[in-house]
Amino acid sequence: MSIPISHFDYDLPELYIAQESIEPKDQSKLLVLDKKNGKIEHSRFFKIGQFLCDDDVLVFNKTKVFKARLQGKSESGHKIELFLLRARDNGWEAMIRPGRKVPVGSSIKLVGANGRSPVLSVRVFEKHENGSVLIDFGARVDEVLDYCDRFGSVPTPPYVRQTTDEAKYQTVYAEQVGSVAAPTAGFHFTDRLLDELRDRGIQMEFVTLHVGIGTFQPVKTDTLEEHAMHAEFVEIDVGTAERITQAKQSGRRVIAVGTTTTRALEGAASAPGKIESFSGDVNIFFTPGYEFKIIDSLITNFHLPKSTLLAMVSSLSTREHILNAYEQAKANNYRFYSFGDAMFIQ
Repeated sequence: MSIPISHFDYDLPELYIAQESIEPKDQSKLLVLDKKNGKIEHSRFFKIGQFLCDDDVLVFNKTKVFKARLQGKSESGHKIELFLLRARDNGWEAMIRPGRKVPVGSSIKLVGANGRSPVLSVRVFEKHENGSVLIDFGARVDEVLDYCDRFGSVPTPPYVRQTTDEAKYQTVYAEQVGSVAAPTAGFHFTDRLLDELRDRGIQMEFVTLHVGIGTFQPVKTDTLEEHAMHAEFVEIDVGTAERITQAKQSGRRVIAVGTTTTRALEGAASAPGKIESFSGDVNIFFTPGYEFKIIDSLITNFHLPKSTLLAMVSSLSTREHILNAYEQAKANNYRFYSFGDAMFIQ
């Protein structure tokens, strides 16, 4: 039976959309939802330890955002924005705006923000139906990333009107460079809060999922089943997989910090309660009825209407519980989306 995307719609006036994080970030509001009965409790994120057990396992996504937006000019002189997505064996996958100004075979002259002469040039040699292109820098991946670090800008979401510096669009535990969007549920964790939870003996594990452009793309189909889910690179090492599997087998609660961590863990699951080491692409899609194999609970933000992320959190609880929680969040002036407040579904 197909599920209309309209089932995951709700009204959200623009005033609820957070334009920047509060400081310190662990002072954000926290809505705690019982996934089974829908009971709601309101708190602050720095108090999340009150809702955790000493034998819980927190799993984080340690990906690090790079400055994926580059500016340039086409051969005909038009201004071009280049949004790098990921490195491929034969080039870089990217989005170009306006794409019609850059035909296959043409070049883009990159323009540094400080006016210096560009170090790298770009040639377009493929265009894809999904709007992406394949480009060639004629340089190694590390050289391209170095250029991005010097000349690029942070790829903040389209609903954030102001420019955000890199430090504010990064988790405090970010390590592996490769994302074009941050795993924003992790924004709420400060070094102080992490130290506090470690001191309690709460186990922390880290996986990598490099967030892609699909994070920004709304569902445009009438049903969830018609939507083509994007793939993202995931890496989980042997030791991490073994420790999480052991925790599951001993009946401990595995809590994913963010939807990206959820995709990584569930995508690498080989059986209920068992996760394997993994390195490769995952394009798992969560719809109501999905039976979670690894995660028991989820720390997340408040998501866009008609989004795959809203469908995911509804799968962990119920659509009715989630939409009611969102209405309660609005009634209590919670801030939504990437820089907004947090939700703990347990």
